[in-house]
Amino acid sequence: MPQSLVSQAAMNVHWLLGDFLGQVPGVAEAVVVSADGLLLADSQQGRKADELSAIVSALTSLAGGLARAIEFGAVKQTMVTMDEGHVVVMAISDGSCLGVYASLQCDLGVLAYQMSLLVERAGHALTPQVRSELRRALAVR
Repeated sequence: MPQSLVSQAAMNVHWLLGDFLGQVPGVAEAVVVSADGLLLADSQQGRKADELSAIVSALTSLAGGLARAIEFGAVKQTMVTMDEGHVVVMAISDGSCLGVYASLQCDLGVLAYQMSLLVERAGHALTPQVRSELRRALAVR
């Protein structure tokens, strides 16, 4: 991401994602998705970040609808386990969320702990201005 396009705060979001990948063995990709389903940031691992962000947005919407229907309050985390790995989604702030996909070998306890730390840090960084900067930067990438 060219530094001239974004502030240090927006760069920090990407740094947080990169640091997260270094902390959790088995994570293949991480994305931050806005409340309206747009990709804000990704770990740039050469994976399908746009596709993952759409899936994360859909899972968030589906889980939110379920929580409202059964009146269980706000969704904190959504996890889907498949034959070859996991997709885990956590709410960040203002409807934004963090989506991660990881191998079956990934320790889910470590993953959940590190995701919660990242959610806390990213929540402070994702101001409306930073979200706009991240969208602009992805548009020219």
